[in-house]
Amino acid sequence: MTTFKKQFKALVLSTSVALTPALAMAEEWKFAIEEIPGSIMDAYAQEFKKRIEDKTKGDVTIKVYPLGTLGTPTELVELVADGVVQFANVSVGNLGTIVPESQIFLLTYTLPSDSAVISDLLTSSQMIYGELGKDFEAKGLKLHTMYSEGPQVWTTNREIRTPTDFDNFKMRVMVSPILLKAYEDLGASPTPLPFGEVYGALQLKQVDGQINPVPAIEEMKFYEVTDYMIWAGEQELVTSVMSGTDWYDSLPAERQQLIGETTAEMQNFVQGVVTEFNEDKLAKIKAARPDIKMIELTEEERSAFRERSKATHSAYIDITGKRGQVLLDALLAEVEAVKR
Repeated sequence: MTTFKKQFKALVLSTSVALTPALAMAEEWKFAIEEIPGSIMDAYAQEFKKRIEDKTKGDVTIKVYPLGTLGTPTELVELVADGVVQFANVSVGNLGTIVPESQIFLLTYTLPSDSAVISDLLTSSQMIYGELGKDFEAKGLKLHTMYSEGPQVWTTNREIRTPTDFDNFKMRVMVSPILLKAYEDLGASPTPLPFGEVYGALQLKQVDGQINPVPAIEEMKFYEVTDYMIWAGEQELVTSVMSGTDWYDSLPAERQQLIGETTAEMQNFVQGVVTEFNEDKLAKIKAARPDIKMIELTEEERSAFRERSKATHSAYIDITGKRGQVLLDALLAEVEAVKR
């Protein structure tokens, strides 16, 4: 355990000991997110907080910790596994070194192209909640739900329409072995950087572009330091909400039921939030930067990238072994089923 985590855990324990008997029945759950206040993750966490507090009549309170408050996304997941933080909402791109199997959602041109279909798949997939959940549990994590923040968009300093346009192009990606391979396969030079460092890296030309949904691009002002926004249709930003298994298993049945019911109810809420955020944030970008060039690749242009993306499937299997093959076969079967 890192020194930071030891100190934080000690603080939590000392605070708990200091509680008076009158407060002994009260619970505070900590919910850490990897985005800023006012983001989609923040909207999710704040609504989850409201619903839990209302249902328990204040017996449970939730404190939300936004980007940078408790550490990097990877550190947030470690804090959750240790039981120091009760919930974390982290994108799967930041889970690659902890739950490698989760990188299945980073494979480009694998999920359906329809956002509504992706949302339904992430809500009801037997592969996710029956099989992938076991891989989370093996790392001390209880997977509660997954949702998408919308289509990934490339913000770049030059026009990208073909794989050859990616020559000598440094694309910022999250710290994930699969993302590194995925964008290498698409023709770029993938460059992992922490989320909070991306704006400066774009501004200083240390990287040539980055990938994120429209809301993150607007919130982090990436449109200020790039000239193009490109919809290539390669993937959506999938995020996961999780707890530590030790903490979750220690809860009484009624608390576990409360969490399950609330996360299920949250699906319709977050789908509406994602749609609203993507539309509103895009309008703000257009107003703030009317000269930015917005490009949607044609199906013919996407097909060249789609063909290259097939090599990434083999890389996923190399990383995850036979287990990864089982998960990939199951996901592809579910994707094929929803296309019918």
